[in-house]
Amino acid sequence: MKILQLCKKFPYPLKDGESIAVNSLSKSFYELGCEVTLLSMNTSKHYFDLRRLPEHFDHYSDIQTVEIDNRVKPLDAFLNLFSNNSYHVTRFESDAFKYKLIALLQTQEFDLIQLETLYLAPYIPLIRQYSDAIIAMRAHNVEHEIWERITENTKFFPKKWYLRHLTKKLQRYEIQQFTQYDILLAISERDLLAYRKLGYKGKAVVTPIGINANDYKPDYRSFRADSSIGFIGSLDWLPNQEGLKWFLDNVWTELHQRFPALKFHIAGRNTPDWIKRLRIPNVIVHGEVPNAAAFINNHTMMVVPLFSGSGMRVKILEGMALGRVVLTTSLGLEGIHAQHQKEVLITNAPEDFVNVMAQCLENPLLLHQISQRARAFAFQHYDNREIAINLLQTYSQLYEARFGVKPYLPNWQESVLSSASA
Repeated sequence: MKILQLCKKFPYPLKDGESIAVNSLSKSFYELGCEVTLLSMNTSKHYFDLRRLPEHFDHYSDIQTVEIDNRVKPLDAFLNLFSNNSYHVTRFESDAFKYKLIALLQTQEFDLIQLETLYLAPYIPLIRQYSDAIIAMRAHNVEHEIWERITENTKFFPKKWYLRHLTKKLQRYEIQQFTQYDILLAISERDLLAYRKLGYKGKAVVTPIGINANDYKPDYRSFRADSSIGFIGSLDWLPNQEGLKWFLDNVWTELHQRFPALKFHIAGRNTPDWIKRLRIPNVIVHGEVPNAAAFINNHTMMVVPLFSGSGMRVKILEGMALGRVVLTTSLGLEGIHAQHQKEVLITNAPEDFVNVMAQCLENPLLLHQISQRARAFAFQHYDNREIAINLLQTYSQLYEARFGVKPYLPNWQESVLSSASA
């Protein structure tokens, strides 16, 4: 099966959830015998020099990129007020990307084209014009929901009004695209239900983000050292910034008073200046760290205080696979069916954050038990290979229904799919 994967940013380095999600699935497709081609925007915001790609990044049969300037421009943002178009989406519309896509579709035949996020939807008419391939939309989030929650949490009225205006247009665009997909891939059951309530009636499956749990090697030395907690995430993503600020403002002061030796470590790419300038006792700001797994391993607990956003938090899965005790909100855990005080800790109010963390810090045995169950849970429920097998089986059925024949799969892959369906 020949698959073309379209991305709105180059999916490397693996330092954010979207890049990890894109790579984990495409690599599993490759290991299952598919030929995967990548066409990616290389944006000004997340630019990557392809000369720095490691040799082991070899699961794509071909990689093509197009440089895109997707910076927010004040004049364009203002003029968009008088347009029906979604400014969130138009920032990813590019003639250069369009021409590169046409060239690919004219020179190669693909069985399936997988779009990573809604922001590639403007290119669907072009795909239909030049290809008979099945089109799959992989929705990493219910996009307008993220901005609804950000708008709700915005206090400055002019900004709040502007964000509400943009969010309504994004929601309208997201709904308008429902009829364009052959299949919708939702990250979680909750996201799929949200799409159904919005009116999506087409073929859809839940395809959670997976990880190769064997790649995550836990280091339990931090459990024998002085306790510390860590936060890691892309700090140019507003929900992460909001959640971190909420934790510092509402939780950390009391927690520090109760545990004066406790330290809070913050790491993340594109750390904004207001975080770099923090001067709070026992709060250490690292900026971007060279090895996320090593950073997570250095701390017994990992905090993910999210109050906006949708989809799944890959960093939670990574933390669990590394045997960390993850404390998050109900929203932060969306798409991950772990249980409070069994594999994770879940709470939403400031006083509950403090009390739950205090309970763990005062009870090393409880920390160890949650740690062990978290790692076992990640292995059992979010293995890359199983997720890819299930999705590839669905793709094969779609292919056979459209073209009347089964797609070519290596014999050993056919046996894997047969056993999975059985």
